[in-house]
Amino acid sequence: MVDISTVSIVIASAGVFAAAIYYILQLRHQSKMRQTDLVVRLYSAFSGKELQEAYFETVYGFEFADYDDFMKKYRMPSKPILPLWQVCTFFDGIGVLLRRKLVDIGLVDELFHGVVTIVWKKVKPLIEGRRKELNQPTFYQSFEYLYNEMKKRG
Repeated sequence: MVDISTVSIVIASAGVFAAAIYYILQLRHQSKMRQTDLVVRLYSAFSGKELQEAYFETVYGFEFADYDDFMKKYRMPSKPILPLWQVCTFFDGIGVLLRRKLVDIGLVDELFHGVVTIVWKKVKPLIEGRRKELNQPTFYQSFEYLYNEMKKRG
């Protein structure tokens, strides 16, 4: 026969188990909400005037055949290249967050896919040339990682 103390222990254990499950689900939900908030803030920053101007300057303002041609035309002081590096640094930062699994690839891909693709294809020869020139193979490596992860998704 089951006595009252055994029933109360079972009920208390079930309550603790249910509370633990609820807490785990809440933590997962909070984590997703934080990731979403972070990506939305990044998107808002990219939509701001300064980064939009830098983006359009990067994509449409620089014409070059390869790294050497770029360096001849745009090496300081002939024309500031800050907008180009601003955009690359922005996407490199998103790549770091993605690599560390702090943002969801699906959300990042939906918001930035086309932009990342356009910018990466434009600046790839510059980044590769800079890597060789500086002997720094990790130069904007996270930006490249971001592009490759998005490419995998189609």
